[in-house]
Amino acid sequence: MKIAVIANNEQKEEWLYKGFNADIEIIWNDVAAEADVYFDLLFERNGASFNNISYKPVFVNAVITTCKELPDNYIRLNAWNGFLKRNIIEVAGINKEAVLKEVMNALGWNYQLTADEPGFIAARIIAMIINEAYFALQDNVSTKEAIDIAMKLGTNYPFGPFEWCNKLGLPNVYLLLKTLSINDNRYILSEKLTEELKSIA
Repeated sequence: MKIAVIANNEQKEEWLYKGFNADIEIIWNDVAAEADVYFDLLFERNGASFNNISYKPVFVNAVITTCKELPDNYIRLNAWNGFLKRNIIEVAGINKEAVLKEVMNALGWNYQLTADEPGFIAARIIAMIINEAYFALQDNVSTKEAIDIAMKLGTNYPFGPFEWCNKLGLPNVYLLLKTLSINDNRYILSEKLTEELKSIA
């Protein structure tokens, strides 16, 4: 199987760290590549890289955008920084189970088909934890550094909430929370998070 992948350096490193079966040929960062399957890991930041592909599967890093907003041949995956190298990849594709199984088996990757909702599962939970950490900061409970340490020691997380936020990017976290808060007030944004985003804009 030949796979064309558009990715930044960190995403490429995560892909290589995760590994893939030896009989897979990867073509990196060539939007004109001829391939069997396409992965656009920069989709949500830069828009579609493979505009002319309408008859082959295109996996896109679309954590916030849902399948309802995408072309029929697109399949969502969570490839935000840190998520691609996890043992299980979250994917969403309406009526795409056969394609998902074929591609993921060919890569040798474990995957979980999730509901077609913004944030998948993991990103939604991490974003909520980050938002709660900003509420704690807003209420002067502690410093960012102390909150990170407490979360790592108390929950055995690999990163504290502010470390996660730096890794994922505050604009991504903000956009996801804002999207989720439209239908669920559990995701109402912390004023401190919003202020910080404005200060870096």
